[in-house]
Amino acid sequence: MKYHFNYILPFVIVLFTACNNNQKMEETTQQNETVFPKGERITNDNFTGTVWLNYLAETDTIHNVNIGSVTFEAGARTNWHYHKGGQILLVTAGKGLYQEKGKPIEIIKKGDVMKCPPNIAHWHGATPTEAMTHIAIGTSTNIGGAVWLQPVTDEEYHNK
Repeated sequence: MKYHFNYILPFVIVLFTACNNNQKMEETTQQNETVFPKGERITNDNFTGTVWLNYLAETDTIHNVNIGSVTFEAGARTNWHYHKGGQILLVTAGKGLYQEKGKPIEIIKKGDVMKCPPNIAHWHGATPTEAMTHIAIGTSTNIGGAVWLQPVTDEEYHNK
């Protein structure tokens, strides 16, 4: 019996370790998966860096709301802008930055909800080293959508 135990014990340890590592890899993969596809790359001048947009719902005759999943690669951000009807951001992945004019930059991360008041200039995007994805909800779009302003300077962006 002792002879067989010496051969079986290392096999059991290796098997247990392999199963445990597979479970950890599976959990990590699930945490990094996005809820929605990235969508299309944004190619206008209202953003700095590489940003992707997937429109999930657009304003229609019943719903006065725009909803989009926005993915910012590291270092990417919006220009300063405001929304006549306000905006809500639901961070779904990564870590980013949010700032209202005249206030300090806030670090936002997965699970955070930001309520951007109507007519308040602000910007948001990824940190310099990490990507960030959020669901952007433009509320009360019947009174107007985003009003785009000047780009966020590198000095403003790095002023954490």
